[in-house]
Amino acid sequence: MSTKSRIVFALYRPHAGKGDELLQAVARHYPVLRKLELITDRAPVIARASDGSIVEVFEWVSEEAAEQAHEHPEIAAVWESMGKVGDVAALSSLPEVQRPFPHFEPVELPRR
Repeated sequence: MSTKSRIVFALYRPHAGKGDELLQAVARHYPVLRKLELITDRAPVIARASDGSIVEVFEWVSEEAAEQAHEHPEIAAVWESMGKVGDVAALSSLPEVQRPFPHFEPVELPRR
């Protein structure tokens, strides 16, 4: 069992006209993961790419925690809500990451 934490860069591409709804879904993600102690208390970083995609950066407590997240019904519900308004995409699909030191717009998540 690995106890090393892991930083993840998640990319969500909103469906047409669903950018605000996607941000609301992303705002629910961190609190659920934190409540279940699957991620550290390091504050997540949320940013927007030039194409409107949302980048979420957070820290799993371990590789096993990332695997456990895929089996938990509360997280599945959050991911399902995210899937209704956006798609998961590879970070490499963003033009920003094709050059050194990519820049993104900082995003404040809506208050719950």
